Amino acid sequence: MPRCFVRCPVVLVILAAAFAQGADWTGFRGPGGLGSSDETGLPLTWSSTENIVWKTELPGPGTSSPVVLGDRVYVTSYSGYALDASDPGDMSALMRHVVCVERGSGKILWSKEFKPSLPESEYSGGNNSWHGYSSATPTTDGERLYVFFGKSGVYCLDLDGNEIWRASVGTRATGWGSATSPVLYKDFVIVNASVESGAIVALDKMTGKEAWRADGIRGSWNTPVLVDVPGGETELVVCVPMTVLGLDPATGERLWRSEGIPDSGYICPSVVAHEGIVYAIGGRTNTALAVRAGGRGDVTSTHELWRTNKGSNVCSPVYHDGYLYWVHDRSGIANCLNAATGDTVYQERLTPRPGVVYASAILADGKLYAVSQHEGTFVLAAKPEFELLAHNTLADDDSRTNASPAVSHGQLLLRTDRNLYCIGTK
Repeated sequence: MPRCFVRCPVVLVILAAAFAQGADWTGFRGPGGLGSSDETGLPLTWSSTENIVWKTELPGPGTSSPVVLGDRVYVTSYSGYALDASDPGDMSALMRHVVCVERGSGKILWSKEFKPSLPESEYSGGNNSWHGYSSATPTTDGERLYVFFGKSGVYCLDLDGNEIWRASVGTRATGWGSATSPVLYKDFVIVNASVESGAIVALDKMTGKEAWRADGIRGSWNTPVLVDVPGGETELVVCVPMTVLGLDPATGERLWRSEGIPDSGYICPSVVAHEGIVYAIGGRTNTALAVRAGGRGDVTSTHELWRTNKGSNVCSPVYHDGYLYWVHDRSGIANCLNAATGDTVYQERLTPRPGVVYASAILADGKLYAVSQHEGTFVLAAKPEFELLAHNTLADDDSRTNASPAVSHGQLLLRTDRNLYCIGTK
């Protein structure tokens, strides 16, 4: 019998087992940064005592999301400073942490500390200033972990937390803090360092050496997204005030620009894309738009498909089956737009009122999970008719939640300023 006939059943068993375990969630908003998962069997309801598989106390607060690689979860935190609005303390005590948690049990496998480059942005109280000092979600290529700590730099760690290299992408800081997450493309780690140096910077992921730099990126607090263009090309798309930009992720060359969100100050939400169409929301005037990627030069008149006065200043949208979904960061209104036309399908206010919603919603198992800062998680049906399926709170944890959940093995991994939770029915 040919040797391949002996091995094929084994390979099929291995592949089937890997598929059954569910895909890893290895960066901001999961695969492609789109906030969407094909996994099923996710929990609908939970509380402090219901459907909590495990809970792990973190060394400090943070607004980064957890990432999952195999049997490990990685998340960042900070400590020592800006923990109490009435008494922020001494900035010299600020420390950042990278924590590795065992996926099945919640046991902390290791926790590493990183002393920041000071001075950092000063904490002055209030929601706008209280962004935290670990806002960027890590990413991994399966062999190394890449962590962005603003002006302190980009760190490459092995999977046991040992530093391989560290690279600066700029030395500036701002009262709004640093928030963008690193993105991997082939041999590069790409970081939107708008705050730190007014540029998008690509680093060689093996050495940390700068590969390219695209300057002129100001007021941009969103993570770039890699967009597959029909024909086989890939573009890196980012929003800056007034403009949507398409770059070549291999060189940083500006390929196209289109009229963007009409806010001259800053843009926070990341774009999402589907079949070469880029969808952007944002701005204090609430705008949403669609533009076809793949053009060259100024494509506003040729590639913009629609524009409407709906949006959100902070939260990123999610695309599903021809519709765009998000929850407004301040009004608590859930939005659904027809992705082909921009027409409003529904706008419904969540009840109870969610207060501030800064975490971007994620979609899985036909459900939309929208996490508020202090009023729990709202679960909506992912369909073009408004239906609030559940409202879940953690009665014994009143700390802030500013991070999107991760989806893994039919469960949610949700971090608050105090704990990391594994939520599921099994």
